[in-house]
Amino acid sequence: MSTSLSRLLETRDWILADGATGTNLFNMGLTAGEAPELWNTDRPDNIRALYRGAVEAGSDLFLTNTFGGNASRLKLHDAQGRVRELNRVGASLGREIADTAGRPVVVAGSMGPTGEIMVPMGALTHELAVEMFHEQAEGLKEGGVDVLWVETISSPEEFAAAAEACAKAGMPWCGTMSFDTAGRTMMGVTSAAMVALVDQLANPPLAFGANCGVGAADLMRTLLGFVAAGPERPIIAKGNAGIPKYHDGHIHYDGTPELMAEYAVLARDTGATIIGGCCGTMPEHLASMRRALEERPRGARPTLDEIAEKLGGFSSTSDGTGADEGAGRERRGRRRG
Repeated sequence: MSTSLSRLLETRDWILADGATGTNLFNMGLTAGEAPELWNTDRPDNIRALYRGAVEAGSDLFLTNTFGGNASRLKLHDAQGRVRELNRVGASLGREIADTAGRPVVVAGSMGPTGEIMVPMGALTHELAVEMFHEQAEGLKEGGVDVLWVETISSPEEFAAAAEACAKAGMPWCGTMSFDTAGRTMMGVTSAAMVALVDQLANPPLAFGANCGVGAADLMRTLLGFVAAGPERPIIAKGNAGIPKYHDGHIHYDGTPELMAEYAVLARDTGATIIGGCCGTMPEHLASMRRALEERPRGARPTLDEIAEKLGGFSSTSDGTGADEGAGRERRGRRRG
């Protein structure tokens, strides 16, 4: 299937994705414990502003405000019966912004984890996970997304269930996992194991990669792990804007626009094609990333030491694969280079 994303992938060396959803919505008044997806119907102008902020900063692709839009997550807010509606509306608001952008902009339907543990460790079966993801995917499809975007997954079983759901919806998809525990996902997946998993799927994604996790440096190390495994598909990098710090009752990320510009260029030079930000990434970060990608020439693939020098040290001494034991520096305080 030819989608706007596949066309961009064929014609562009890099694609700038968007930044944070939660951080931007908290700045608009979202409160802790409130479901962001309910704002799709309750405060649609804020969601339009969220999407527009990314597009005006230069993003070629943005995610819909539907990360927690599956029945399991919405049940926490007594909204499990509104899955289709909230996803459809979140997508249609995105379609509205993209169609008036004056340039090609991809609307990606965000699908986050269910929040449940799959069998045999937990109670969530493959069949039920597929059903939940499929229900969400159909709502996003009705709303007009170009591609489904499965993100922040930790379990290979949940990733596979989401892939099957995307196939049932007849939609192309992209998928990212979150590597945040010594270079592994919460369920122990390494960068090399993710490449192997993607290659084994009956319905592989258009692109795959990593999002969220610890900080930009750790995500860069995961990218190097992807590249070393020799994947055939484009790689996605969506790193956090620095490290979260608690200040005056709020969580703030310490990554500056300059740091995120360095990260964007390093990600491109490492081999990522779709580059964006995750938690803490604001429009000003995206604009800085766009300028750097446009103005700075492509360079050699960075080493771990070069990454640590420019983005700060790593949160652990290894990425979990055993290939870089002792190569990285633990984070002892972040430098701005």
